[in-house]
Amino acid sequence: MNSFSWDQESKRSWDLNAESWHSNSKNMWLHGSRKEIVPFFTKYVPKGLIADLGCGDGFGSSLLSKNGYEVIGMDISDNMVKLARNYENDNLTFVQGNILKTPFEDRQFKGILAINSLEWTERPLIALNEIKRILTNNGYGCFGILGPTAKPRINSFPRLEEKEAICNTMMPWEFEKLAIRHGWEKVAETNVYKRGVTEQHLEGLSNELKQALSFITLFILKKVELKG
Repeated sequence: MNSFSWDQESKRSWDLNAESWHSNSKNMWLHGSRKEIVPFFTKYVPKGLIADLGCGDGFGSSLLSKNGYEVIGMDISDNMVKLARNYENDNLTFVQGNILKTPFEDRQFKGILAINSLEWTERPLIALNEIKRILTNNGYGCFGILGPTAKPRINSFPRLEEKEAICNTMMPWEFEKLAIRHGWEKVAETNVYKRGVTEQHLEGLSNELKQALSFITLFILKKVELKG
C-alpha cells in the first residue's frame, strides 16, 4: 500500500523550512516578489473579515491588518503558525489548518488571500470549492499562482522520474479556466515579473505570454452569487 500523503509531506516540508522562509519573508513582502500583493488586494477587496490561507509566517497577514482588515491567518505548518503568532493583535489571529477542509464556518469571510497556496495541494478544485464555502456571496478572493519558470516549481520535478511530488504544475491560465468554470468571475489580473523583464519585453504580447514571463500571476476573483 502506498503510504505517501501529499498533505503530510507538504506539512513536513514547510515545518522544516519555516525558519528559512521567515528570514526572507519581510523583505519579500516589502521589497521583493510579494510587494505588489497588498496594494493589489486593498484596491479591490472591501474592509471586513479576511482569511489568509497559506499565511506562512504571518507577515503578509500583519500587513493586511495594518491596512484596516480583520484577519485570520491559516497555515498547514505548525512551525509557521508558531512564528505567525508573534504578530497577533486584536485584529489578527492564526490557526493551523488544511485548505481542503478549513475550520471555518459557511460564508464567514468577506475576502480571502491565497498566495501560492493552491500549488501545494493535489486537489485544487476541492480547495476552490472550500474557499467558496467560507466566502460570503459576492465575496472576493485574491489568488497568486506561480509562473511556469518560478523556482518553487522545482518541487514538482520528481513526478518526471515517477516519484511522488508535493507541488502541482497548474499554470495561471489553467487556474483561471478552472475558477471560471466553477462559480468565479474574474475582476482583475496583474503579473509580478521575473527580474530582467521590462515593459519593452511585454509590448505586443498576449496575456498568456505575459503570464509565461511572470514569477507570480495575481487574480482578483468574485464568488458568483447563488440564485434562489
